Amino acid sequence: MNQQIRNYIFMFSCVLTFAGAILYVTHWIHAPHVFALGTAGITVCFITVSYKNLGFRSRRLHRINMLAGVSMIVSSVFMFRERMEWVVFLFIAALLLIYTSFVNPRSGE
Repeated sequence: MNQQIRNYIFMFSCVLTFAGAILYVTHWIHAPHVFALGTAGITVCFITVSYKNLGFRSRRLHRINMLAGVSMIVSSVFMFRERMEWVVFLFIAALLLIYTSFVNPRSGE
C-alpha cells in the first residue's frame, strides 16, 4: 500500500474512531459501527506497514502498535455489547500509541 494512501486512511480512521466514541455518549444507535470502522482502518494501517527492513527497536514498536490496534478492536466489540469495558481497552490502546509515538526513532527527524 502506498504510504500517502495509508496516511489518508489513518487520518480518516482516527476521525471516525473519535466521532464514534463521542457519538456513543449521545446514545446514537450507529455509533458502534462508526467506531468499529475507524478502529478497523487504524489496525489495517498498522498491519500493512512493512517491517522487514526495520531494526530491532522499530520492529518492537511495530508490534506494540499492532497490539494497540487489537486493543481497539476489542474495545469496539465491548461497545457493540453495550458494556463499559470498551473505555478501558481504548485507554490501553491510547497509552500504547502515545508511548510508541514518543519513543519512535523517526519522530525526531
